[in-house]
Amino acid sequence: MPSRTPLPPPPPPSALRSWPDEGARLADRERAVGELSARLLGGRRLGGYLLVLAALQAGWGVCGLGLVAVLDGFHDTLTKLVIALVASLGLVGLGLAVWGAAAGAGRDRVARRRLLAWAALDPVPVRDPRLRAPGLSLVWLLLGFAQCAGGLWLCFAVPAAARPGSTTFAEVVHAMGAGLILWVNGLLGVGKAAGHYRVAVRLGAPAKTR
Repeated sequence: MPSRTPLPPPPPPSALRSWPDEGARLADRERAVGELSARLLGGRRLGGYLLVLAALQAGWGVCGLGLVAVLDGFHDTLTKLVIALVASLGLVGLGLAVWGAAAGAGRDRVARRRLLAWAALDPVPVRDPRLRAPGLSLVWLLLGFAQCAGGLWLCFAVPAAARPGSTTFAEVVHAMGAGLILWVNGLLGVGKAAGHYRVAVRLGAPAKTR
């Protein structure tokens, strides 16, 4: 889900920095790091993540149901045409959802680079509470683990439980595709939570004294 509000810009180059004092520089740094952290983990980003997951599953679901219908023996020409049309729409939706996921990952990379660039302006620890965001990090982590577990179960348990005559090949492929989407999306969520936690601990840790 793209945001209407642009990301905070990167810090100006060294030659163009004109803060009146250290306090002003640190205040701008806190605001930028806090805003970028919220954009990486906040409710809007989480909603976009879940929306992309729903779109991926819906697109694959339509394609998979079309596959099941064709392989289960619908031989009427008109029925096949309708199924092909619906499956094509599902494929288009799946492609758009993949594009949305890739675009979201790209915006996250840009936001993370800018966050690190702002944090590098000064060795003073970042105090903005939006950087650590332990509650949101935990939500991302738990959602990711739940998706990974569900995806692995679909990918392995469904084929293992399939029996000739009761479960078709198309149904197994359908379940494994849905499981793969869950697993990959879950890994992205776990990686985001773990990566942000490492950054937050490093940037928010007390400064070392010599």
